[in-house]
Amino acid sequence: MSFKKGDTVIYPQHGACIVHGIKKMKAFGATQEYLILKTVINEMTLSVPTSKAADVGVRPPVSPDELEDLVSVLSKADPRVPSNWSRRFKNHQEKLKSGDVYQVAEVVRNLAARNRDASLSAAERTMYDRARINLISEIAPALKVSTEEAEAFLDEALAKGVLKPAKAKKAAAPAAEKKTPAAPKADTDDDVPPAPVKKAATKAAQPKAAAKAPAKPKAAAKPKVAPAAKAKSGGKKA
Repeated sequence: MSFKKGDTVIYPQHGACIVHGIKKMKAFGATQEYLILKTVINEMTLSVPTSKAADVGVRPPVSPDELEDLVSVLSKADPRVPSNWSRRFKNHQEKLKSGDVYQVAEVVRNLAARNRDASLSAAERTMYDRARINLISEIAPALKVSTEEAEAFLDEALAKGVLKPAKAKKAAAPAAEKKTPAAPKADTDDDVPPAPVKKAATKAAQPKAAAKAPAKPKAAAKPKVAPAAKAKSGGKKA
């Protein structure tokens, strides 16, 4: 591949870059030509040997005709992703290192789906943001639009598949609606009022207890017998 000054190229891990020129430089005891690249994101300068540009994944950006295939990858619903975190992370790292636009799109799609169903870890969140930025930087020159418009294009493609509500959530919503009206039915069926019966029994028991209470003074009349006996004995002495 031959590039000239002003060309836009894609460098894995860094996204879109602008070729600022080709320069001969001496490094590691040898003099060779280097591509001088400036990243669109963060404006970082990179030097890549022209003889190894293809080996490290430097390539032209995706063409407008290839965008349809890119959208089909992004809009695929329910992608299969390893459930094991370390395996999933390593798999995504390898896809990003390949520099292939479709594999980068797979990483964005998979992590977007993961982010929909569960929160991403800090490492996966960083990977997701970086993959999105790299993909947006490639979509923008293909469509010849601004970064904001390229990001909207990406989100629209994701909305066709993985950003739709999860199936589990859709199934849970009708189930919750069926359970909600069940609560009032349980209240209306409970027609037996046990509480008033207990209160009535308590009120009935109270008068009985009150009736027994006055009977106690009758037992107190026994001391009156003792004075009468004393009076009789006094009569005999007289």
